[in-house]
Formats: sequence, structure tokens, C-alpha cells
Amino acid sequence: MKHLRLLAVLVTMMLIATACAGGGASPSADEESEAPASQAAESEPAESEAAEGPDELTIGFVPSSEAGQLVEDIQPLADYLSEQLGIPVKGTVTNDYTGLVTAMETGQAQIAALPPFGLLQAMDRANAEVILQSERFGSGTYHTQFFTNNPDKYCTISDPEENTRVVDDADVTYLNCNGTARENDETPEGPIGLEALENLEPGTTMSFVEQTSASGYIFPATVLITNGIDPENDVEPIFPGSHDGSVIAVCEGDAEVGVSFDDARTVATTDCDVANEVVVFAYGPEIPNDGVAVSGDLPDDLKEQIKQALIDYSETEEGAEVLDSIYQITAFTEPNLDALELVRQAVDELGFEG
Repeated sequence: MKHLRLLAVLVTMMLIATACAGGGASPSADEESEAPASQAAESEPAESEAAEGPDELTIGFVPSSEAGQLVEDIQPLADYLSEQLGIPVKGTVTNDYTGLVTAMETGQAQIAALPPFGLLQAMDRANAEVILQSERFGSGTYHTQFFTNNPDKYCTISDPEENTRVVDDADVTYLNCNGTARENDETPEGPIGLEALENLEPGTTMSFVEQTSASGYIFPATVLITNGIDPENDVEPIFPGSHDGSVIAVCEGDAEVGVSFDDARTVATTDCDVANEVVVFAYGPEIPNDGVAVSGDLPDDLKEQIKQALIDYSETEEGAEVLDSIYQITAFTEPNLDALELVRQAVDELGFEG
């Protein structure tokens, strides 16, 4: 019965048209009128003090590949925000999404770039507000890619064909099959080629990313269950902890099948021949993109300044290069909170609390 509910969730996610939503609940007039006038007067200094805002801000990121490189990549963004906001802004890199949410919850970070489930956690645990959603090549969604080191087994519809990606300003050729081939700047929508998962045998080692990753576990797990495969018991799951780590695990033979965002092969640094050993054979259903959250207790005008500064930065030549190097972001747009709720539904159906 649980598997049937999961199937219904996936069908819903593939059919629901995304729509922008927002706004939190405000106290009713009755609730506001219950406070005595003297009490309201006493609270004014605290409210005024809060409105002044913090003396400094911290913006946090989670590495999708090498953490050390990310530390260098985010510095120009932190410098730009410092200049535009008139407040010192420092960048920080946490080990994982949960760590960054905890940093927001404990006041160690006030701005965070997070994946879909991380945004939900920040809203629930840290009273954060989602102010922006990432776009890549005009798309506000992305998908899981399934890949393998055994193309003879999983390329069931078409043979591997060459695809060119740009890595460090150089063209690199990778291999895709089953209709997943695309140009570097194309964004074909999933699902594509999932029929090949019928060849996934019980006991096969499968590389995920981590359990809080939408494209690295949550959505591919629901895809597996819809195909009659238990992601915990029918396969041997491993969790390298990063998208490039999942690619490397398959390349080095630690797993036969793996998942990541599309196309994490371009950020995998290893002596293994990723371009020829790791073949993408399927795409999962579309997932709302990652985004930016800010602490809910920041002054409203500061939240708006942060939002506008990030948008302005993305529209500069330097900003476009930096955001591409960080997370391959090409633009920012208004957050789609309805689409994020689809992630919550998938998490709830998996019974995973994060």
C-alpha cells in the first residue's frame, strides 16, 4: 500500500503545474488587541533594536565537489555582498546540508544556499525564509541522472553516444544512452530511460549521495520503489556524501549504478577515466531547483537588500562566472514554494525525517 501511495506522489509531481506561492500567517487583529498598551510600549525598544540588524552576516554553502575550491569560489560573492549591503559578509562551507541548516538554526549563518530539502529543513527548523530560487539555462527544475559502469546491461534502448561538456573552458566528451544525450546547454526534462532499471538485480551496489539530497537520494529512491525496488533492502546502498563522490564510486567500481544531479561528471576530480567509464542511462522526474534562504529574524529591508544584491550580482559578468563555478547557476528567480512542497511529500512517503 505504501508503494502505491509513492506511485501516486510521483505521478502528482510529474503532472502538477508549478505555481508561485508565498506569504506567512500574520497575527489576527484580535490577538494583537489583547496586548495591553503598556506591554506594547515596553516591547518597542526590543523591536527597534532588532530592526537595526546584525553587525555582520555569514553566507553558507555546501560543496557539490571539492570543498577547498568552493571556499575560494565564494569569496568574490561575499565581497560583493559586503560592499552592497554595507555590512561585512563572510562565506562558510559546511560538510553537508544538515550542518548548514544547523548553522542557521544556531545563528552561525544568516544566508544559506541550499537544495530543495535543505530549504524545507531551514524553514521548519530555523524559521528561515526562502527568497530566491536558482535557474540553469532558463529552467527552474532539474533531475536525477542514473549512471553505470556496465552500459551493456543498462543501455537497453540505444547504445552510448558522445556528448560534449565544458570543463575548465575545455570541451570534454562523455557518454550517454537511452535518449539522455544532450548538448552542454540543453535542459531536457525527465523522466527518460527509467525502463532500464528493470535490469537492476537484487544485491547490486548502488551509490547515492546522502539521504537529505533530493536528486542524490529522495527522488531516485521513490523512482526505485515505483519500479518495485526497495532502496534499502533490494540494493546495497552506499553514501559517498557528495555528487562527485557518487560519480567516482561508480567509475572506480565501488558501485555498479549511481545517481547524482545532471551532470556531476563534470565536477568529478579523479584519476579514473570518468568520460569513458561512467555512462548516463536515465533521468528521473523533475525536481524544483535549489535556492537561497535567509534567517527569518533579519529586518525585512535587509532581506530585500540581500535578495536584490544577489539578483544584481547574477547579472554582472563576474557574478555570472562565479555563480556558474559555485553551483552552475545562470540566474535567480522568485521561489516556487508549491513546488518545494512536492519534495516534502516525497520525503514523507519515504518515512525519512532527515
